[in-house]
Amino acid sequence: MEKFYKIFQKNFFPVKELSRPISGPPPLITISREMGSGGKSTANLIAAQLGKPWKVYDHELIDKIAKNKNLEEELVETIDPKRLPLVDIITAKTFGKRFTHLSGYHRHLIRVMTLIGLKGYTIILGRGANFLFPHALNIRMICQLDQRITWQMTYEHISRPEAMNRIEESDTERREFVESLFNHNHCKAYHYDLVIRTGSDITVEDAANIIIDLAKRKFKI
Repeated sequence: MEKFYKIFQKNFFPVKELSRPISGPPPLITISREMGSGGKSTANLIAAQLGKPWKVYDHELIDKIAKNKNLEEELVETIDPKRLPLVDIITAKTFGKRFTHLSGYHRHLIRVMTLIGLKGYTIILGRGANFLFPHALNIRMICQLDQRITWQMTYEHISRPEAMNRIEESDTERREFVESLFNHNHCKAYHYDLVIRTGSDITVEDAANIIIDLAKRKFKI
């Protein structure tokens, strides 16, 4: 990502026009997770403990922004204008010519996710964000199937068969989404800085503390 910023400075803003240099990429955490692994709860704990301006963006909020022009404009206003051309640089680096062949919705979704990443101090849940921002702190959260089922039954107040069905559908949808958009298998561990398996030995609170410690070291915050 730092290379992107150097290219950006050289090609878009001559030195004499820069009022101040553009700093490196802002702090960003992505969390890819299995349903029932506690990923969303972990993200919320991280944001709460790190405090403002950290904010969680799950797929519901990302989709909401992508469908609402006013919300997107509000997001753009939070970003240093000098960073905005990086949207095209990042998408070109990630997709190349394939970007033009994506559906209009997916192209717009990618733009919104990229803007969120450039805003910084954000935690993006899912949507393959780690493939857009390989230099973010990229985390994968997993959990044994029996534990995932138990947690879904407990917190969603549903039966075991319904919990199993939801998990199966979620795993399929998330896998197909990432494969169709990024041509990657999001389950592969080497796509992440750390894979955490939650359960009886590693709680959601433990996971949050581990990620916070890594974020403070990586981003010097």
